[in-house]
Amino acid sequence: MAATRMAATRKATGKAVARTGFYTGSFDPLTNGHLDVLRASSAMCDRIVVGIGVHPGKSPLFSAAEREALIRKSCRDLSASIDVVTFAGLAVEAARDAGAGLILRGLRDGTDFDYEMQMAGMNAAMAPEIQTVFLPASPAVRHITATLVRQIAALKGDVAPFVPAAVARALKSKFAS
Repeated sequence: MAATRMAATRKATGKAVARTGFYTGSFDPLTNGHLDVLRASSAMCDRIVVGIGVHPGKSPLFSAAEREALIRKSCRDLSASIDVVTFAGLAVEAARDAGAGLILRGLRDGTDFDYEMQMAGMNAAMAPEIQTVFLPASPAVRHITATLVRQIAALKGDVAPFVPAAVARALKSKFAS
């Protein structure tokens, strides 16, 4: 439906319509795996809205404001325009609120695929005008998870190979003692 609407607008106005993608996660912290998805997404989107999921029952390492600042700092070189928002409800509703026609999801393995297919089906039932796009992780970042990065940083390990430089510095600061 979104593609049909875009094609009709393009035909009527003669102008290309900006394609907006919505990429959700906790980003606690942002990893090179997240950046891999954002780089791939910037090839198909003019604008990407990074949606930081905020859940009252969780205690993240970084505040939402800190995560937003790290995302903005780490995404400066992407070709797409990057906006960052926080949301506490359904991701599909946040995507709709952001004006996105695409939900962007990274896949590391078959387990991710199974879970993401279920989510895509539910989202399609709630918002058929929004398509889900799966982006396979590059082999170099497929093994990276934010959970493992936090664990390594907490044990004073070197996380530089797994996160942008600004995030590595922020993690080092969080665990300095």
